[in-house]
Parts: sequence; C-alpha cells; structure tokens
Amino acid sequence: MPLSHLSRRRFLTGAAAGAALAASAPASLAARAAAPAPPAPASPAAPAAAPPPGEADERGAQRLTLEALRRWESLGYGMFIHFGLNTFVGKDIPRTDPPAAAYAPDRLDVDQWVSVARDAGMKYAVLTAKHTTGHCLWPSDHTDYTVANSPVKTDVVGAFVKACRRAGLLPGLYYCSWDDHHMFGGQTPAVVKWSPIMNRFPKPGEALAPFTSSLYQSFQTAQLEELIARYGPLAEIWIDIPGVLGRGYRTFLYQHLAGLQPEAVIMMNSGIGSGEKYDVAYAWPSDLIAIERRMPPETGHRTWRTIEGQRYYVPGEVCDPISRYWFGMEGDAARPVDALAEQVTACRQRGVNVLLNVPPDKHGRIPDGHVQALAQLRKRLNL
Repeated sequence: MPLSHLSRRRFLTGAAAGAALAASAPASLAARAAAPAPPAPASPAAPAAAPPPGEADERGAQRLTLEALRRWESLGYGMFIHFGLNTFVGKDIPRTDPPAAAYAPDRLDVDQWVSVARDAGMKYAVLTAKHTTGHCLWPSDHTDYTVANSPVKTDVVGAFVKACRRAGLLPGLYYCSWDDHHMFGGQTPAVVKWSPIMNRFPKPGEALAPFTSSLYQSFQTAQLEELIARYGPLAEIWIDIPGVLGRGYRTFLYQHLAGLQPEAVIMMNSGIGSGEKYDVAYAWPSDLIAIERRMPPETGHRTWRTIEGQRYYVPGEVCDPISRYWFGMEGDAARPVDALAEQVTACRQRGVNVLLNVPPDKHGRIPDGHVQALAQLRKRLNL
C-alpha cells in the first residue's frame, strides 16, 4: 500500500484483525554517542525481499496478524520526539534528580512538531512521555513529578496526540523503565553498572545488575494504564530499557498492554545493534526489533525469527537522531542531508522502518535548521 494512501483509520482497521489473538491477555490490573554504521549509497526505496521458500504461507506465532504488521511496515517513516526535563538539564541521561521547576519552555508549540513531521512526509510519531529523569509530560495521578508542578503546565502528551490526529499522523508513546526519581527500592543504571548478569540469577559474589522492585513495576503498570485510558488508541507503545523489568513482569506487561490496546504494536527496545542478534532474555516478548544507532545487515532485516521454539514475524525499526544527541542541545546541528538520505533509503531497501529523532529545543520548538534539513530530505527522497 503506498504510504500516501495509508490513513489512520485504514491502519487501525487492518490492525484490529489481530485483536482476537490478544483477547486472552490479562485484563486486570544512554547518552549514546556512537555513530551509525555507514549506510549504502542512496537509490530509490524498495520493498522488503520476498520470503524464502517455506515462509510464503507461514502465519507465525506472533500476537498480531501478518496483515497488521505489514501495514505497520508500510508506514515506513516516522518521527521520534525526545523532549522533557532532560532538554533543560542539557544531557541525554542526567545523573542527578533535577527539580520539576527546571522544565520551563517559553514558546512551547506541540502543533509545530507534528506539522513538521507531516510536512517531512512522515506517517507516525512517537513522543517520550517519560524518560530516565522520571518527569512526566502529562499530569499523572500517580506522582507529583509532572508538568502539573512545573512552570509550564501544558499536558504535552494530550496536545501531541490531538495534534497527530488532526494532522493525520498515527500517535505513539515512549515510556522508559529506567526511572531515577521513582526507584521504590530498585537500582537503576545510574546507581549500579550495566552487567552481563542482567536477566539471570547472580552467582555468589556477583554484584546485582540494575533491577526494578515490585512496587516500581506496579507504578509503571498504573502509569501505562493511565496513558492508554486518557490518550488511546495508540499506534505504537515504545518501552525502553526493558531489561530492568525482568522476564516475568515484562511478559505480564506485554500481555496486559496487548489486552488494553490490541491494535498497537508494542516495542521492547533491544538496544544498540543491527538487530541480527536478538537478546531474548533482555527484551522479549515484543512485536518489533529495535535497531538503535545502527543499520540492519546489507542482506536485509530478518523478519522471521525462531524464538524459544516458535516462529515469529518480527519487523525492525531503526531509531537514530537527526543530529548527535537524542534531546535538543544547543549547537547540535542536523547531519548532512546526503547522509540522512542514504540512511533512510538504505533502511527501506533493507526492509525496516525509520524512526528519525527530531528533538525540540529549550523553547519547545523544533529548530529551523532541523526543519530545513527535513524539507530537503523529503525532496531528495521524493516522499
């Protein structure tokens, strides 16, 4: 289906076919500065290669139907929007607990963000509702560490979702499981180092890896329920740092979200890498494979995976900033348009979606330099 003909209604109608498979789900209840791998030379975007013999008629054990997942794949190009307290601290991952009063955009314009995405030829957008600081871009009932207690009290999540629907973009929300404000007895990567023992039981003498407590997990469940109830339906739910949740709670959370929002694709971010190797213990279950700060192999993304003895169709999504940092930083200019065009084209040729991060600045607007780069990129890609 051509991207230009895919409306939100048609996407959700097709995706709803997967709802029956989710009906049995429970209904209760870092600064990464590595440069992306060199992309292939730019050329016209091409669809993903046909499946090998034996896969053409395969349906897979995944929750969503092939038709729903392929309709998501046909979106092709979306905008990641990192904005929040981190923007005002000036670091992608602050190592402090800044006050809510530090969040103070003086020209906040959420409509501008969405208009820029639409005018760039993007079909969906994902906003960071809560990042590692724990500060929430909506007035949550479960914490006072939100925009409601900041100088600018705009419900940014609500404004974003409404703007997307007016502009014909599909809205998605990002939620980070690493939360330095609401630890509730857990230990985040700000307190203890990343460790290879994450998601397995430590041996005697081994230090604990980052983890979340059951109280924090209840908090995360409650906040995600709140986001879905207030702002749904959502096209994509993006869970970052899923490894700190543990396999048991992560499986529950995936099933619970699927029950609440059966038409959404659910991303458990598997982290920096090409997507060729997938860390089941860290990120499964998930509807998508994240390819963060990297590119899929030149041979293309392997959508069919055998995981724990079953075959799944798992699309890929490259996420990478338009510049160097995830959050808006002064002087962080967009990469050359040639490089952006090569990356987006290569991603589409290799069968993955592109979620290009375009961060607003401290004023609350996407800078003119980013806007101009996106306009040139759209012209170069003939979107």
